[in-house]
Amino acid sequence: VQLQASGGGLVQAGGSLRLSCAVSRLTTSDNYMNWFRLVPGKEREFVASIRWREGSKRYADSVKGRFTISRDSAKYTVYLQMNGLKPEDTAVYYCATSAGLIYTPEGAVSWGQGTLVTVSS
Repeated sequence: VQLQASGGGLVQAGGSLRLSCAVSRLTTSDNYMNWFRLVPGKEREFVASIRWREGSKRYADSVKGRFTISRDSAKYTVYLQMNGLKPEDTAVYYCATSAGLIYTPEGAVSWGQGTLVTVSS
C-alpha cells in the first residue's frame, strides 16, 4: 500500500488549508485512515481518523471544531480540511492506515511521506 500526501504550505494564522492523501489500494489492514503530525522535538501526535467503511470520525481535542476529516471512497482519497489555523498547528502532517482505531503511531500500518504545514503569526 502506498500513500501520497499533499496540500501543505505556508498560511497565516486564521487561514485554511486542505490536505489530501491518496491511497494506492486498501487491504484488510487498512480499515482506518489517520492523520498524525510531527513537530521537531516532540512525538508524533494523533490529529484525526476516519473509518473507510461507514465514515466514523475521531479528532484530537486540539483540533476539534477546526479540522474536518473526510473521504472519497471512489478516489481512495482522504482529506483534512484545516480551518482557523494557529501557529501551534505548524508541523509535518502524515497520513497513515491502520486496521483498527488508534491514537498513537505505533498502531499504524502504512505511512505517507508527510507534508509540511507552516502557520505564521
